[in-house]
Amino acid sequence: MRPSDRHHKWIEWSDEDNAYLGRYPDVITGIHGSDPIRLYRELCEVVDDVLTSFQASGRTLPEPMTKPMREVA
Repeated sequence: MRPSDRHHKWIEWSDEDNAYLGRYPDVITGIHGSDPIRLYRELCEVVDDVLTSFQASGRTLPEPMTKPMREVA
């Protein structure tokens, strides 16, 4: 598992911003764009860059606070 997989990330539409928002709330506020598939790829790249920066500066990654919803049976 990659370090970025420990934290929940997602894409959602924002009527207020009239754009898709890419979120990774435990680490960064997010990014925005018009194509949700491209935005998810960009979000993953940004997150990887941020985590590389964390590692290079000796900072530890915060514990996951935002968790994916679990399926209810």
